[in-house]
Amino acid sequence: MRPGGQPNLQQMMKQAQKMQQQMVAAQAELAEAELTGTAGGGLVTAVVRGSGEVVSIKIDPKAVDPEDVETLEDLVVAALHNAAQAAKDLTEQKMGPLTAGLGGLGGGLGLPGF
Repeated sequence: MRPGGQPNLQQMMKQAQKMQQQMVAAQAELAEAELTGTAGGGLVTAVVRGSGEVVSIKIDPKAVDPEDVETLEDLVVAALHNAAQAAKDLTEQKMGPLTAGLGGLGGGLGLPGF
């Protein structure tokens, strides 16, 4: 702060710009990250990107029972959920420190991306 309690606007703008650059870099890193979720003790494996895109589903032949398709469907959903949770956790890990820097200001900065 400047004498008299006035914030240095130029310094605040530099800090906001730096934070925005860090957020863009973190978002790009998250979008490319591949996270794996499993279900049924590894019988079903799902791989998703941090952006939410499903990359692959692998199903162990032991999980395929023509008499019980419902269990296989549940395992696929569980594996996808597990992978999505891993993506969410990674997002919080990468973005948390950046958004914590906003303090109580949140979206009140009036700056794009905040």
